[in-house]
Amino acid sequence: MNQSGKKQGFTHALWRALRWVVLALLALLLLPYLITPLYSFINPVSTTMLSRRLSGARVERHFIPIVRISPALPLTVIIAEDGRFCSHHGIDLTEIREAIAEADEMDEMRGGSTITQQVAKNLFLWQGRSYVRKALEFPLALWIDLILPKRRILEIYLNIAEWGPNGEFGAEAGARRAFGKSAQDLSRYEAALLAAVLPNPASRNARQPGSGLRRLAGLYVARTARSPAAAACLRRSH
Repeated sequence: MNQSGKKQGFTHALWRALRWVVLALLALLLLPYLITPLYSFINPVSTTMLSRRLSGARVERHFIPIVRISPALPLTVIIAEDGRFCSHHGIDLTEIREAIAEADEMDEMRGGSTITQQVAKNLFLWQGRSYVRKALEFPLALWIDLILPKRRILEIYLNIAEWGPNGEFGAEAGARRAFGKSAQDLSRYEAALLAAVLPNPASRNARQPGSGLRRLAGLYVARTARSPAAAACLRRSH
């Protein structure tokens, strides 16, 4: 084979390889959309849980249905994490605009993520802040909200959220660690303490809350009493 033929053969092989890479990437991007309907009846695990298990780190998680969780906890989590959870479609554009207005860079952005976005991130993506992850997260959140009922989305979130510094995932593990009881038996104040821990479970301790955490929990308790719409949403999606 002459030099020209070798070059042409190499070019064809390169294009074939690139085509397979592109197809593999597309399949990887589409996989979460195909898996999401299965989570209507399959209880998922998060990417963080999988990563810890693969590395041999401790993981404690006991998946429990939302009907076996104290009603105070899902209501307080909505109040604390995503006040418009019942009305938006996976993305809260109002919250995003406010978060962007308050931040000059992605690293400085706080808030803006709905419960549905956090479910998308925890199930299919990675931790940390980046424009790439956000770009993948937005359509996934819209899809999850379209496919799964609100109550199921919240049930999944309550069972995959990280609730402790040593591999405690889900409300049951969080309640046992903090209060030595099942999530079914949480009081309104205990539920509020757990909700206040969610943004940073590595450093916030519901078992030994500081004054700031206690004040935040008290605020959440007061706000739940003034949020009949959120409570009605949970009842409607039963």
